[in-house]
Amino acid sequence: MSSHLGHGASGAIRRFAGCVARGSVGYPLLKGINYWDELKDSPSQMEICFAIFANVLELDEHGVPTNEKHAERRAATWLYQYCTGKLPPGEAELASWEVQLY
Repeated sequence: MSSHLGHGASGAIRRFAGCVARGSVGYPLLKGINYWDELKDSPSQMEICFAIFANVLELDEHGVPTNEKHAERRAATWLYQYCTGKLPPGEAELASWEVQLY
């Protein structure tokens, strides 16, 4: 068994990082919310955002992501809550395992 991330997981993390950098993570959930203004001076909050994505992301037996958009949505839910102080409409509260830092 390899000790490296497979192409599927690596690609999912790369795509998520690209969405975060472009300001399009969780689109359209965060439309109109400039999370960069909120996070630019708080890198530990960005760490939490990436931890949520990684904690929620599930891989099949071949290392292929099975819920990449859901993992992105949960990270976007956290960003929404962090920036506005409330949950987005229709979204469930984040579970403690989702925001756990390892």
